[in-house]
Order: sequence, then structure tokens, then C-alpha cells
Amino acid sequence: MVKKGKKPSKAKSDKVYKGMRLVTSDVCEVCKTPCARGMAYAARMREPGAVGKGVPCILTKVK
Repeated sequence: MVKKGKKPSKAKSDKVYKGMRLVTSDVCEVCKTPCARGMAYAARMREPGAVGKGVPCILTKVK
């Protein structure tokens, strides 16, 4: 009998947000209706050496 191990958990940045598109910091900076999450992400990406995969945009949410 083979023991099954625990599934590796996904990193927070690798989560899938169903119904929202991931947008990058350049999209957040030119957004007409800026949100707190997007502005915080854009500020983090302005730091030298920052690496990001995007942030889920609440404005692209599927209804």
C-alpha cells in the first residue's frame, strides 16, 4: 500500500481568480477608476527589482 502525500499548496501569486482578469501595473496606473488594490500593486512595482504577475482587477469581473 502506498501512502499519498499532501498536495503542494499554491503560492498566493499563483492562485486563479475566476471571473477576473489579471492586469499589470501599467494598466492600473492609467485606469479611470483606481482601486486600493491596484494602486498598492502599482506602488510595489515601482520599486527597483520588483517582480509581479499582475493583480486581479475588480472592474473586469464577470457578472
